[in-house]
Amino acid sequence: MADTLVPLSPLHGWDQKFSELPESVSLTEEPFVTMVDLWVDLAGPGGSAASNILGVDLPTAPSTCIEGDAATAIWLGPDEFLITTRSQAPEEVEVQLRSAVTPHGGAAIDVSAQRTTLRLRGTHARDVLAKGCSIDLHPKVLGPGAAVQTMLALAGVVLIPLDSTGTDYRILVRSSFARYLAEWLIDAAEEFGIVPV
Repeated sequence: MADTLVPLSPLHGWDQKFSELPESVSLTEEPFVTMVDLWVDLAGPGGSAASNILGVDLPTAPSTCIEGDAATAIWLGPDEFLITTRSQAPEEVEVQLRSAVTPHGGAAIDVSAQRTTLRLRGTHARDVLAKGCSIDLHPKVLGPGAAVQTMLALAGVVLIPLDSTGTDYRILVRSSFARYLAEWLIDAAEEFGIVPV
């Protein structure tokens, strides 16, 4: 009988560390999100074909994302998008998108193993991010619909605000930097659990 390989997320076993954070800061991993890099001319027929497959329009403005019922499309650069979903397997999304855009000069490739996703929530979530991020995090500037590529501490991330109050963020980070960033976020959050004497 052959052994079965079981995939482990980059932050497998970190639940205990995350549970020790103060009440005003919550950190969890959202592992195994399907992620596909999509290159397509947004103005051409390939853009429409990709949107039809995904059930969501592709964003037209830099540093934005559009969330649909089943998928989210994140603008990474001119004619480059990151598609994320939890409802379909990576291979399925890759094949569907590749079939739709290849005839129009586009490409799609599964990059799901490249990144993991952290969810940072709580009344001090924005304060934690501000310790290591140079962009303006105020919800009037960075609110729902934004998706910025930036540095958080020493890790390159895609930062997606999920509410208009600065209390809920999704952070996409390369798997090789996931442990470093998780440690940094835990350390940055510690002060919010200190009770003044």
